[in-house]
Amino acid sequence: MWRPDFPVTVTRLKQGGNKLGTFIPNTREEQLKMLNEIGYKDFDDLFKVIPDEAKVKGELDLPEGMSEIGVDRRIRGLADKNVVFRSIFRGAGAYNHYVPSAVDAIANKEEFLTAYTPYQAEISQGILQSIFEYQTMIAEITGMDIANASLYDGASAAAEACWMCKDRRHSTIYVSGAIDERILTVINTYSFGRESKVVVIPEKNGVTDAEALKAALAEDPQAACFLMQYPNFYGIVEDAEELCNITHEAGAKFIMYVHPLSLGVLKNPGEIGADIAVGEGQPLGLGLEFGGPYLGLLATRQENMRQIPGRLIGETVDTRGERGFVLTIQAREQHIRREKASSNVCSNEAWCALRAGIYLSTIGPKGFEQVATLCSSKAHYMAEELGKIGMKRCFEGEFWNEFATTCPDADKLLAALEEKGILGGLKLCCGCCGEDCDTDCILWCCTELNSKEDIDEVIAIAKEVF
Repeated sequence: MWRPDFPVTVTRLKQGGNKLGTFIPNTREEQLKMLNEIGYKDFDDLFKVIPDEAKVKGELDLPEGMSEIGVDRRIRGLADKNVVFRSIFRGAGAYNHYVPSAVDAIANKEEFLTAYTPYQAEISQGILQSIFEYQTMIAEITGMDIANASLYDGASAAAEACWMCKDRRHSTIYVSGAIDERILTVINTYSFGRESKVVVIPEKNGVTDAEALKAALAEDPQAACFLMQYPNFYGIVEDAEELCNITHEAGAKFIMYVHPLSLGVLKNPGEIGADIAVGEGQPLGLGLEFGGPYLGLLATRQENMRQIPGRLIGETVDTRGERGFVLTIQAREQHIRREKASSNVCSNEAWCALRAGIYLSTIGPKGFEQVATLCSSKAHYMAEELGKIGMKRCFEGEFWNEFATTCPDADKLLAALEEKGILGGLKLCCGCCGEDCDTDCILWCCTELNSKEDIDEVIAIAKEVF
């Protein structure tokens, strides 16, 4: 029923008679008491570590409210600005792989999509079973004994793995210079305040300088671990076994950051001898989705079981002799250890892990190998064809699905590709392939979704441009 006094009510609210959104269920005195209890005088004292230039001055400059129809039009207008490429040749951490229809069909079922973290775990047998099967498959493809119930993304999984290796006598974290810089940034963030030193081993000719690693570890009795990317950021498949042996001889632990699908054709971390395997699980049934949500993979050996973040789901038999699932270990979880906890894996990660589990179950072992083979064969074909027109590879050595090439003018080529609805590779910084490099470089990526016709079109456009 229409209320003629409604506009008057709104006016009163705007004038400050009753302010919306400002109610906090405790008094100023109670707030100060809580602050004093944790050692602060007031809110200014609590936030004194924040630089003044980063603090909001005065009122927020927010626009007037809009109607639902107005908001809908505004959002649709913003969405129309998005560019949808018909063909993608860019990876560098986010990969355009095929997602079987079964993944969406199963993962979007209400009982999965709306499920919360199973704090009363044993009554959530379906969720527990899905996590158990996911962990089993991740442990199998990495060659490790156990895998956790996932983390937020590959970079945070890498940082957690480094933290797992730290103890009273070993605190220095060594990282290859041939990894994605964004992974290094997260490791540095995790290490801040934890009294952990992060040392970057330089890369040489696109791979980790093994001699530099050996020398650094030999001089540091506090070395906790060394982390490498496999394949590395430039796409090169490094000699992981050599780096593993160097690390273990120094008494440190060896961590491999892997592209999960590459393990369909490459040796897995378990075969190489790694202590911990981590990686980004986005290629396993998760679309690009504007940067998230992603999925952090973490698998390790049995002896590191109590150091892992997240949860381990175990299989058991109930009182009736029927198969059941339980939360076996959650040694670092915040909902059982409160202020002593050092992990906060939540509901969304279980759902992302579910998608990965459905994806792996759908394609199966043969499909897993087939996808990896297709990515490799297409990338090698493209590298060969680009080489024929003068865009030579920046680095020698075997690669899987990514490779870097020289380019006379990367901006010009990438713009020409974009005009045709093609997202080209990632332009790398000048001189990435050595001090004598006087040309642009591009990091290309191929997946099973790139057809021969797509690749040939890129080659044809490059010929026209140059």
